[in-house]
Amino acid sequence: MSYTAPVKDMLFAIEHLANIEQIAQIPGFEDAGLDTAAAVLEECAKFNEGVLAPLNWEGDKNPSSFNAGVVTTTPGFKEAFRQYGEGGWQGLQHPADFGGQGLPKTIGAACIEMTNSANMSFALCPLLTDGAIEALLTAGSDELKAKYLEKLVTGQWTGTMNLTEPQAGSDLALVRTRAEPQPDGTYKIFGTKIYITYGEHDMAENIIHLVLARVQGAPEGVKGISLFVVPKFMVGDDGSLGARNDAHCVSIEHKLGIKASPTAVLQFGDHGGAVGYLVGQENRGLEYMFIMMNAARYAVGMQGIAISERAYQKAVQYAKDRVQSRPVDGSINASAAIIHHPDVKRMLMTMRATVEGCRAMATVAAAAFDAAHHHPDAEARKQNQAFYEFMVPLVKGYSTETSLEVTSLGVQVHGGMGFIEETGAAQYYRDAKILTIYEGTTAIQANDLVGRKTARDGGQVAKGIAAQIEKTEADLLASGTPAALAVGKRLTAARKALLDVIDFVAGGTKAQPNAVFAGSVPYLMLAGNVVAGWQLARSLLVAQELLQKGQDAAFMRAKITTAQFYAEHILVKAPCLRDSIVEGASSVTELALESF
Repeated sequence: MSYTAPVKDMLFAIEHLANIEQIAQIPGFEDAGLDTAAAVLEECAKFNEGVLAPLNWEGDKNPSSFNAGVVTTTPGFKEAFRQYGEGGWQGLQHPADFGGQGLPKTIGAACIEMTNSANMSFALCPLLTDGAIEALLTAGSDELKAKYLEKLVTGQWTGTMNLTEPQAGSDLALVRTRAEPQPDGTYKIFGTKIYITYGEHDMAENIIHLVLARVQGAPEGVKGISLFVVPKFMVGDDGSLGARNDAHCVSIEHKLGIKASPTAVLQFGDHGGAVGYLVGQENRGLEYMFIMMNAARYAVGMQGIAISERAYQKAVQYAKDRVQSRPVDGSINASAAIIHHPDVKRMLMTMRATVEGCRAMATVAAAAFDAAHHHPDAEARKQNQAFYEFMVPLVKGYSTETSLEVTSLGVQVHGGMGFIEETGAAQYYRDAKILTIYEGTTAIQANDLVGRKTARDGGQVAKGIAAQIEKTEADLLASGTPAALAVGKRLTAARKALLDVIDFVAGGTKAQPNAVFAGSVPYLMLAGNVVAGWQLARSLLVAQELLQKGQDAAFMRAKITTAQFYAEHILVKAPCLRDSIVEGASSVTELALESF
């Protein structure tokens, strides 16, 4: 059940794909170059390998429990969370003005991956707190920031995101939680929220709920939703904790996976009304909540990469240890470890190539986020923001959908032992399933990719990315090595397939919306497939250059092999996805209800 953080792979992506030294040229990030990244990642690895990873299986066997309104987390979680906060990990990416370290997302994303690989159930608590911090930094008043941010950033308190209600899943227009204005400027909150991650727990002294609700008389639909801070315990002007607010947990869910993470049903206002504080302006709550949502969506994509990495490590170790059957090529005249068998190699390489491709894609997206928010040049900020926004549904959707394949392959490598809970492989498979669902299902990510990220600008941002891919193809051709030429051939075919679909989506959203949106998820998978393959092609070029310089030959050869495997076994699927979208999606719209 051990975990070893892939620090070397992470730093390769951070240095050569995300260009961390360029990020360190941005004002405010001068001390955040490669040396800093390496030091932070090494310390983060020690904490996650030594403290969080050993608790992962325990959390699956002995999950959070609920009794009379009190939630008790897995033994060891409370102490681990104290160490997490004291180590400064909650505030890694947040402003120093509120107790954080102010490091770029490019470094922070690698730490998020480690924490989720080590213990996804635990990692969900700081993940939601990060979202709450982002929302308050963006839309909170100076008073709210002064009262809540420092203790959230330092990990003394935790945060939640309260959207969903029993009658309102992803359709937030149906939200019915109400907010009644009070003479003192506060609001009384009444309603029920479900699926609230870490909505109640014993790991921190206070929980700061961010709650969507309707002020009396607000317009119907999403335009009438406001956002409120509702603390578990009231907070005095001096930061001291006061009386318990009228916000209570009435149950927690029994889940397929992430069992140690308490998913709460929260009741607001059963005893006169929970006290809430308006964030920003009335009726703009959904706009503010999407700040949390976008931060969480990227982080969930990192969870997909993280759980895939953990499953891959487990499968490799088992394949090296499990002795069964002679190799088919006769290279060993006795039963051998199954890692010698071709199909096991295929499965392991599929797992590794997928993980590295998704990690590379997410790392480059993080670098774009840093430039979009901090670069001194306005045009650079604009271009990077457009790139990052296009990438978020890919990071979230593609990395989580592929995590189901990777964790399933992890079970398959184990054979029958993978189906036995004691080996631990099944936990990763079960934990991964939620990733394609929460913070917006894959279809919601795909609809966003179609509507907001492609059709709205006529596909211009998407085509700009395709143009960057074409430049990489030219570099591969110029390299001239057999591996580069093989990858370049596949990348060219994949890019052309992507361009065909971009044109189909941009031109057909109004003319044939059912056909376009029937192909939205395949489009997301195609785009993720191609962008991940593009980043691995870039890594191949870097690895070839460093190999020629005599740097770390085994590592660089592995990078080249991984990129070539991805191109020939995964990227090659792109033209088929194109056909299913452009030529086959319309058949979905022709299915009559009687077909079901």
